[in-house]
Amino acid sequence: MTTDTLHRFIFQNAPVKGELVHLPNTWRDMRAHRRYPAVVEKLLGEVVAASALLSANLKFDGSLIMQIHGDGPVELLVAECRSDLSIRATAKVREHAQTNTDMTLTDLVNVSGQGRFAITLDPNNRQEGQQPYQGIVPLAGNSMADVIMHYMQTSEQLDTVVQLAADGDNAAGFLLQRLPSHGGGLNVEFAQNWEDLEAIARTLSHDELLNNDTDTLMHRLFWEHVRDVHTTEPVQFACTCSPTKVLNMLTMLGEEEAFEMIDEDNEVNVSCDFCGQNYVLSAAQVRALFEPDADVGTLGKLH
Repeated sequence: MTTDTLHRFIFQNAPVKGELVHLPNTWRDMRAHRRYPAVVEKLLGEVVAASALLSANLKFDGSLIMQIHGDGPVELLVAECRSDLSIRATAKVREHAQTNTDMTLTDLVNVSGQGRFAITLDPNNRQEGQQPYQGIVPLAGNSMADVIMHYMQTSEQLDTVVQLAADGDNAAGFLLQRLPSHGGGLNVEFAQNWEDLEAIARTLSHDELLNNDTDTLMHRLFWEHVRDVHTTEPVQFACTCSPTKVLNMLTMLGEEEAFEMIDEDNEVNVSCDFCGQNYVLSAAQVRALFEPDADVGTLGKLH
């Protein structure tokens, strides 16, 4: 697998759709900027794959942002996937936190049961006064796939099977979803087809998901079921940080806090948590932010 691609498909004999995504290059590019303990990287990779699946599952022009707020060694996991399937992600590990490779999702982010999972839909060209939609649920289950399935069932009332996997070379995800029935009648044949497809999807192992291409996986799983491929779309890592956003962030912090960030070299250094890009502002640029009628576009080039 040399390209990062999301495949959508639908079955001809049942109201069921699916998605399959492999992200070797996207995942490699993300890991080049920030490194975490192996068990945290694995979890973050699963979140990245899940964000691509859910974003592609929506007819939505904007960004889907997944956040896990934890009460364990991992304080925060964030993945943002935009409509063009460009993704960025980051994690915040508590200082001096101890981790090991045997830790589960519960061990990492839900030790006291206070972890929360949030999905935010932030539309492009948001109207004045329009707020992003946000759904928040408790962390339910002991894997990221469990969390997503619980969210889909409670928030969307859609039967969904999700499989997620990540290692040092790849992040991958699979989603199978039963479409809402129309007309109010119960089609026994369709119901049985869903049960059959669901059972097959649950047999997919992490190793199979990570180490097989799409055609191989689809043949192994669903060789008896006729399906159509709707779309195939590229996925890539991309960050949306910019000098203007850094200046706006400092302005929102307020004059006192922004001035406290000026170091002994008379500069403010700001690094993007997602891509590692470093922005350096002079003390004069920071002070100019809080002058009357300040325009961030006229403050000169950040370096």
